[in-house]
Amino acid sequence: MQSSQDADSSIRLTDTDAALARFSAVQKGYLQDPYIKPFVPRSHLQPPRPPLINIGTFVRATAIDDLVFQWLQTSTNHGTRCQIVSLGAGSDTRFWRIATGAHKDALAAYVEMDFPEITTKKGMAIRKSKELSAVLGDPADVAVAHGGTGLSSPKYHLLPADLRLPPKETLGKVLASGSSPILSPTLPTLLLFECVLVYMSPAESSAVLQWFRDYFSPDGSGVLGSIVYEMFRLQDSFGRVMVQNLKARQVSLPGAAPYPDIASLPGRYLNLGFTSAHALTLKEIRKSYISPAELERISQLELMDEIEELDLVLDHYAITWGLFVPQSASFGAEWGEWGLRVKVAAQAVNSEE
Repeated sequence: MQSSQDADSSIRLTDTDAALARFSAVQKGYLQDPYIKPFVPRSHLQPPRPPLINIGTFVRATAIDDLVFQWLQTSTNHGTRCQIVSLGAGSDTRFWRIATGAHKDALAAYVEMDFPEITTKKGMAIRKSKELSAVLGDPADVAVAHGGTGLSSPKYHLLPADLRLPPKETLGKVLASGSSPILSPTLPTLLLFECVLVYMSPAESSAVLQWFRDYFSPDGSGVLGSIVYEMFRLQDSFGRVMVQNLKARQVSLPGAAPYPDIASLPGRYLNLGFTSAHALTLKEIRKSYISPAELERISQLELMDEIEELDLVLDHYAITWGLFVPQSASFGAEWGEWGLRVKVAAQAVNSEE
């Protein structure tokens, strides 16, 4: 038991790393996020991260934001609202950025789930921040839930859960039970997994995805999308160094074994009956899937003279997105365009370097 708790503590600390990396990228001008500061302990004392980490954070955030905003826009185009479920959400600020942005009316519900230690800390940070609390709506409609480890509001729900447990006990009880379940099987729903499934066994992560797929089929009419961001290709020499560095921090990656290359990543979805799936490395995304104007802008922020090392790191992280369209979905065909699109020729970026 003690060993398991220690391992979970190490995994939870990776969220602190992510929050500090995002805060650094915001401070350096790579990203705009007025809501990250309350989630960073002693933010005024935090040193900036190296350019390599700032650029990686920028590429990751830009690509995932692109996919999420496409999902919101497509829902709006079809005259319906959508749901987003962020699993292992940690200190993510996406709800606040959406709820105060151009797509705020597209959200029917936004759900965040994580270890109870994480959700407790996040709930306290939200309640302490006037800026964060105000976005949730009327204080009378916001309630502390799950014994102080969660929050509930008309649109935003912060829920404690160990995703490694059988989904029927976790997801089913908190998302789909009762006369008014949080999650509707009839609305377009997007799942977000940012560095989550890699810390779970393949059987555990498949069970989570299977539960959601089953919830939207066969009787459901809502389209289901999913985005996974995490490290992969860990069998090569660079990957083995990554694994050893994490082991030194008592972090293991049981979920990485089935994905030795980019071609293997879509199988996560296709093997569970999803309609389609695609994957790109962050290296590919940086070179071809971010607008030329943005690439030019960030090139002026910091001196980056470790291009080969940057490419090596980015080549071991990927974003995979999958789509499941139930046969009963009335507008499923139009979702086929959802995905990252080429915005700049790779050779143009290479020539600048």
